[in-house]
Amino acid sequence: MSRIEVMGCPVDSYNMDQTIVEVEKSIHNKSMCQHVVVNVSKFVEMQSDSKLKEIIASCDIINADGMPIVWASWLLGVPLPERVAGVDLFQELIRVCSEKEYRPFFFGAHEGVVKGVVESFQAKYPTLDVAGYRNGYYSEDEEAAIAGMIKESKADMLFVGFSSPMKEKFLNKWMPVMNVPFCMGVGGSFDIVAGKTKRAPVWMQKTGMEWSYRIIQEPRRMWRRYARTNPAFMWMVMKEMVGHDHNNNR
Repeated sequence: MSRIEVMGCPVDSYNMDQTIVEVEKSIHNKSMCQHVVVNVSKFVEMQSDSKLKEIIASCDIINADGMPIVWASWLLGVPLPERVAGVDLFQELIRVCSEKEYRPFFFGAHEGVVKGVVESFQAKYPTLDVAGYRNGYYSEDEEAAIAGMIKESKADMLFVGFSSPMKEKFLNKWMPVMNVPFCMGVGGSFDIVAGKTKRAPVWMQKTGMEWSYRIIQEPRRMWRRYARTNPAFMWMVMKEMVGHDHNNNR
């Protein structure tokens, strides 16, 4: 495994194709693999949430979701090959499910959204065999029953569409019960696939400006988040660079 460390966070130096190879290994080996993507928001959240930091470090595949993480890796001398965006990987893995007859399960979002995800993928891939789906609204005492239902579905891949750190903590807690070979938190990707929100144009994705497009679509929710996390992340990178230069000059 080619795993590097960016500002104290482990990240796998994989491109998209290499990531998919690793995912398929977990399915063939029937091993349990938790996948996570790291972005600016998650880097900042990890500073105050030690449990989230611990879970991310324990994940079997860790991809850099945001371009700022890739840029930081270059600035700090541990260059990542590319960004592997969670929404892109999610959609590629559904294509693989269709081709290889793997069975996905979708868990999260409103009922209409998760149903829209299933319908969208089945329209695109008529041979796709969906193991099941469930909305993401439940009380804590329902968790064990939900985990049992997912286990009974005998899914090969589980995609969890709710926010961080809730999805990481749910998977970390219930993966041993669910016994799904590959589990991935996909956050707001369900909304994109179901057509509820739009993905930023490609030029924005490549230039690291996707966050500004999300603010335009969801100003109330996203403005506060990015106003807090973006400056905090820039400060973290600057501190790390200063420390890096100081150590090199000693």
